[in-house]
Amino acid sequence: MDVTGKTVFITGAAGGIGLAMAQSFAARGCMIMLADIDEAALAEAQENLKSKGADVGTVVCDVADEQAVRRAADATIARFGKVHIVVNNAGVGTGGRAGETSLDDWRWIVDINLMGVVYGVEIFTPLIKAHGEGGYFVNTASMAGHVASPAMAPYHATKFAVVGYSESLREDLAKDGIGISVLCPAWVRTHIYKSHLNSPTAMAVNPADEAAADFSVMKDVVESGIAPELAADWTVECVEADRFYVFTHPSMLQYIDMRYDQIRADYAACAADERLAAEPESMPIPR
Repeated sequence: MDVTGKTVFITGAAGGIGLAMAQSFAARGCMIMLADIDEAALAEAQENLKSKGADVGTVVCDVADEQAVRRAADATIARFGKVHIVVNNAGVGTGGRAGETSLDDWRWIVDINLMGVVYGVEIFTPLIKAHGEGGYFVNTASMAGHVASPAMAPYHATKFAVVGYSESLREDLAKDGIGISVLCPAWVRTHIYKSHLNSPTAMAVNPADEAAADFSVMKDVVESGIAPELAADWTVECVEADRFYVFTHPSMLQYIDMRYDQIRADYAACAADERLAAEPESMPIPR
């Protein structure tokens, strides 16, 4: 895809990977609409891009709010006339063990990490189709959408969902000339480890107590990750190449292989059972 001159809408765009992607797209001559819930950081990001000659607008948007996303879409069309590329990037993190995780925290992370992507796709798809010039979605998932770890079930659930959702969308939207990439980074130097501070549980306990609510275990690992600018540049290059899975850490392949080996082993048990082996050969593939 030639992104030059395209209009790009990005959520979670006031910092981290979102802002870095805005910079990367802008460097390729794109017009940028920045969307974020943090109004002050959004204004700072806009000034940063304008100082580099970018054509950029902003809109305050809580991606967990359907109507807020609709207003952001309307603002994008009002500002630029059309939209071609939508980057559903906003996300948060929280963990917890089974039986100990607040259902309010579950709803909070699902509303942002999954429904925020769903709103972006459902609301912007008709707008992209309307101009007939094709388009593209980038949905930010994570390596946590492919490989699971303990005490992080809410985060994994949302990121696995974004991967599966994007895989289905890829087939649905191809006929309309709309491409899809799903971004699956490992550790990137962002403030994701602080996002739990805004969860319902953390806010109810003491929103100012960063030590209590912080993902302190993750902090050092995240801050030793790759630069968001590297992740962003690579993502935009993958969009240009129409690459579906956007991975950022070659070292993570070993964990993909471990998961695949377990799937193969358990599938072999299924295949070896005579009762299951008798299924009709003409049974359609679920896809």
